Amino acid sequence: MFPPPNADETLYCDALAKLLADAAPVQRVQALDKAKAFDGELHAALAGIGAWGIGVDEAAGGSGGGPVLQVMTLERLGRHATSMAVFGVIQYMATRLLGQYGSDAQRQRYLAALCAGELRASFCMTEAGGGTDILTTMKTRAVKTGTGWRLDGSKYWISGASTADVLIVVARTGEHRSRGITSFLVPAASRGVTARALDTFAVNGYDTCELLLDGVELPADAVLGTVDQGFMQVLGTLNSERLNAAAVAAGIGRGAHRLALDYAKEREAFGRPIGQFQALQHKLVHAGVDLEAAWTLTLNAARLEEAGADVSVESAMAKLAASGAGQRAAQLGMDVLGGAGFDLDLPMQRYYRDIRLYSFAPLTDNMIANFLGERWLGLPRSY
Repeated sequence: MFPPPNADETLYCDALAKLLADAAPVQRVQALDKAKAFDGELHAALAGIGAWGIGVDEAAGGSGGGPVLQVMTLERLGRHATSMAVFGVIQYMATRLLGQYGSDAQRQRYLAALCAGELRASFCMTEAGGGTDILTTMKTRAVKTGTGWRLDGSKYWISGASTADVLIVVARTGEHRSRGITSFLVPAASRGVTARALDTFAVNGYDTCELLLDGVELPADAVLGTVDQGFMQVLGTLNSERLNAAAVAAGIGRGAHRLALDYAKEREAFGRPIGQFQALQHKLVHAGVDLEAAWTLTLNAARLEEAGADVSVESAMAKLAASGAGQRAAQLGMDVLGGAGFDLDLPMQRYYRDIRLYSFAPLTDNMIANFLGERWLGLPRSY
């Protein structure tokens, strides 16, 4: 690993690896994936070592640390328990938004409890008719009332909405394209809130939902941050979200690559291990190099962000590299395992399914390439 982890990072990563070996053996992860069930025990165990409080000051109930420990956590989770890794991306986004923009009362109510694993959050922005272009298509609206706000609309493809305790809902409050968006903290049990889990084919251990908001009455202090500035607040979290997504994608790819490598050492054909065939060796080498390059980009960008640098370009590069490397590694893994890749008791098919999420989330690879063409290569804006 380059650059190498420091002593504190090594100590934490060793504890995380031991926890995952004990609490998330492959048989358990596969069973929960089949059952489409969230692993509450693993969630609690991770809270016990401070995983969900990373990035939040200890004085606010967090564990300290920052982007580097976050990506290290998510990469390791990606190898073992993808659904929990995806949960972590959402969790870290929620705690970052609360830490940066929450009022004292909001932080006291939610932040420490999220870090301790006592509450779960869901970030609710996309809609059925809008993802990348959500600014022009958002139909969910919040209207001022005599006592606060009334929220109406629906959200789609929302991670964790049916199992969350608090929802961060992004709604239109004004007509300006970008400065007419506000974020609200909505208790999931509020009257008028209905979350319905969708039947998806991947990331089965973490619910993906449709969220219905029917006349949800909110107090004035439900606003997270500043009225009409919600989108700008979200923009401030995008670099870390891309880095965290890159870490998960790199972890999924590494998990698939390790399984393929182990299989190639054991599976024999024509009287010798298939890993002895040069054609297969070359494919495994190239896949491994791609993954190491993607992880190095991710870790380097996290260290730069932790030092206070603007990592808009670096985080986009890391996400694009990790998404591609992860998908190629999972495809190779399915090829190496052959028929065994279809075995639902083995994780290869899960890696193959789950990595697809990161070709379009949190931003499509094509949109990231558009961004890099303009911001990195200096080409004319293409979108």
